[in-house]
Amino acid sequence: MTDHVQPAAPSQPDVRLAEGEQHLHVAASWWRVAPAVAVRVAYVVVALAIFIFALQVLKAGAGGIKPILNEINAHGTVNIVGFGWLGSYVVLSGSPVAAIALSLFSKGVLSDTETFAMINGSRLGASFIVLFVGFLYWIRGARNPDGLYIGVVALLTAFTLWGPVIPLGQLILREGWFDGVRFGSPGVLASLVNVVYDPMVKRMADHLPRLVMFVIGIGVLLFSFSIFDRVLPNLEQPGPRFERASAFLHQRYAMFLFGLIVTGMTLSVSLSLTILVPLTLKGYVKRDNIIPYVMGANIATWIDTLFAALLLDQPRAFTIVFVEMVTGASVSLTVLVLFYEPYKRMILHLAHLATRDKRGFAIFLGVVLVVPVALLLV
Repeated sequence: MTDHVQPAAPSQPDVRLAEGEQHLHVAASWWRVAPAVAVRVAYVVVALAIFIFALQVLKAGAGGIKPILNEINAHGTVNIVGFGWLGSYVVLSGSPVAAIALSLFSKGVLSDTETFAMINGSRLGASFIVLFVGFLYWIRGARNPDGLYIGVVALLTAFTLWGPVIPLGQLILREGWFDGVRFGSPGVLASLVNVVYDPMVKRMADHLPRLVMFVIGIGVLLFSFSIFDRVLPNLEQPGPRFERASAFLHQRYAMFLFGLIVTGMTLSVSLSLTILVPLTLKGYVKRDNIIPYVMGANIATWIDTLFAALLLDQPRAFTIVFVEMVTGASVSLTVLVLFYEPYKRMILHLAHLATRDKRGFAIFLGVVLVVPVALLLV
C-alpha cells in the first residue's frame, strides 16, 4: 500500500515575503503615477484661476460691446440668438460665449431673455467644431466621409433639440416660474475674488478702454479652456480597457451617460464632442449611437456656466442658466425616452442626404453659415 504524501504547506515567512513584495509593487506604481496626477491637478488649479480672472475682466469691459450691438442693431431674441450662434463658430466653442453672455448681463448690456437667447445660440453653434475636425480628418489624406457625417449629425441634433428650448425658456423667464431659484456667490468665494482679482482688474480699467478689456477677457477665457484641454487624456489611440468598455456604449442610455460624464470632466461640449471623431472613425463608437452622446454632452456643459454665474455674483444669472438646464434636459430626455427611434431615423437620414455628395454637403454648409448671419441682421 502506497502512502500518499501531502504537499508541504508554504511557510509563513514566504507568505509574508509575497505580501511585502505586493505592497512594494503597489507603492512603486503609485510613485510612478503620482507626478502625472500632480501635474493634472496643477493644470486644473491654474485653469480655474485664469477662468475666474477672465470673467472679472469680461465683466469690467462688457459695456464696451454695447456700441457694437447698437451699430448692427442687434436687439431682441432673434438677433441675439444669431450673435451667440456666430460667436461659437468664431471661437469654435460654446462655453466661452455663454460666459460672455453672462458677463454682458451682469453689466446690463443684455436683458435676461436676451442673455438666455445668446446662451442658446452658443449651444446651436458649439457642435460646429465637430464638423471642422471631421473636415480636417477628411483633407488629411484619408478622404473618409465619416468625419463629416459625425459633424453633421452633431449639428442636426443641436438644432432640433435646442431650437425648441428658446421659446419654452423665454416663456418660463417671462412668467417667473423659477424666479425663486437664485444663488449669489458664496461669501468666501466673493471675498477671495475681491481680494485677489479686483486690484488687477481695476488697474486695467484705469488704463484701458472697456472694449479693449472685453477683447482681452475673451482671449484670457479661451486660454483658460486650452489649459483645461491639457488635462484630457489622449483618445486618438484608445487603450485596451477603453476598447473592452466600448461594447457597453452600444446602448442609448449608456451613451447618454457617457456624454454627461465626458463633458462634465472636460467642462466643454466642444471638446467632448470632438472626441467622437477619432472614436467613431476607429470603430469604438458606432455612428448610429452618437446622438444620445450629443444629448448628454449638451446638458452637462452647463456646469462651467453655472460656476460662471456664481462667480459674477448675479442671482438672476443663476436663474437664467438653471432655466436653460431644465428646459434643455426636459426636451432631450423626452425625445430620448419616448421618440428616440423615429428621431434617430430622421437625423441619420438628413445626415446621409447632406454627406452623400459634394452638392448636398455644400448646401448644408451654406445653410448652417447663412442662417445665424440672417438671424443677426434680420
